[in-house]
Amino acid sequence: MSLLLQRLDRLPLSAPHYFLLFIGGLGYTFDGMDIAIIAFLMPAVHSVWGLSSAELGLVGSATPIGVLFGALMAGYLGDRIGRKSVMCWALAIYCVMTLFAALAPNYPSFLIARILAGVGVGAESVIIAPYLSEFIPPKKRGWFIGALAGFFSFGFVGAALIGRFIVPSLEDGWRWAQVMTALPIVMLLWWRRSLPESPRFLLNRGRVKEATQVIETLEKKVERALGRPLPAVPIQTEATEVETSTPPLGFFESIGMMFTASMRKQTVVIWLIWFVVTFCYYGFFAWIPSLLIAKGFTITKSFEFSIIIYLAQIPGYFSAAVLSDRLDRKHTIALYLIGGAISAWFLSQSGSHVSIVTSAAVLSFFLNGAYAGLYAYTPESFPTAIRATGCGFASAFGRIGSILAPSIIGVFSASLGFAGVFTMTTSILVAGVIIVVAFGAATKGKSLEKITSSVTEITP
Repeated sequence: MSLLLQRLDRLPLSAPHYFLLFIGGLGYTFDGMDIAIIAFLMPAVHSVWGLSSAELGLVGSATPIGVLFGALMAGYLGDRIGRKSVMCWALAIYCVMTLFAALAPNYPSFLIARILAGVGVGAESVIIAPYLSEFIPPKKRGWFIGALAGFFSFGFVGAALIGRFIVPSLEDGWRWAQVMTALPIVMLLWWRRSLPESPRFLLNRGRVKEATQVIETLEKKVERALGRPLPAVPIQTEATEVETSTPPLGFFESIGMMFTASMRKQTVVIWLIWFVVTFCYYGFFAWIPSLLIAKGFTITKSFEFSIIIYLAQIPGYFSAAVLSDRLDRKHTIALYLIGGAISAWFLSQSGSHVSIVTSAAVLSFFLNGAYAGLYAYTPESFPTAIRATGCGFASAFGRIGSILAPSIIGVFSASLGFAGVFTMTTSILVAGVIIVVAFGAATKGKSLEKITSSVTEITP
């Protein structure tokens, strides 16, 4: 590992790191709000435009479709032109297209705007985690990125509150709800002024002077925040593969690198876990208000109980963030997938309103905990040259699950019923546990360079 990266990785977590967490977390909060709000818009747009079940299913899938393409584009562009620019442009696209959706005069224009807003959401959500992971010391990276992902939960709770108090209370409340999710446009200038580019990206591009400046500035800020001298740069006691400066890789070269003999195994594991968690997550959250109504709840009660279910996300994310640095990422993901499978099974057997809401809240807790581990695990699995691309493709593959889930559950809920839908969810989560435990690589406490060095030494 280069001396510059050793200097970066030995910095204790302090106010400058938490400032990055706050800015990145705000982005995830509004991403989560925009993703979650669609569940509360679906009953309203169904009524306004008289949509069929198939058309309503497309509304549920619109944002994930956009997220898929946004994730693919942002990952590649983040590795080619830098993390910071992609984050800012992604946020702008998301905000503008959400406002267009709010003003949509008909179903087709609303659907298109929701897809394009999803492009911005997907691009932003993919790029923030790998960007921040490149600043954080190895011993705290699991907690930090898990906590970053936890900001999604605040967005989901915010969406539930908007869905309960704004959508049904105002004329055209479903339009005003989308206006509220577009507010973070004001963050653009803040981000442009205050965020540095990733020093690992700069070093990978041979821009040593700029990387040095970023690290020196961060060192000064950390020392000032701590009020004491910085720890000494550790002496390297073992050889580690150094990531050398490389020119930007072409699109197909980046894909090819993910599937070289040495990286293929971990790439496939990451992709499959993204699919498992995302399919179950979006299938659950897109339909839970409608499923609650089908079980006899009123729309108002359905939305109120959705707030409780969404609140369970918060301890789910942050408990998994803490465990990620203690159990290792792969074991944390497996533990929360097991919890999700058990709670999904209990949900499938629930008959009373209390047991349904309780089981759904517990499932929400575990699914979001699995996401916290996954957001920390994914950037660690790819070298700097393709880190954002790797995250983008993994997320995009997962989004296939989020596109399929609302429609599949919409179709099969009629034949399988409430119990059948969540029995299916249980089976998928169990498959995810087997994959990550049997085949995933361990990453706890290792530098990004050491992780990718050890991964590329593994042959299938």
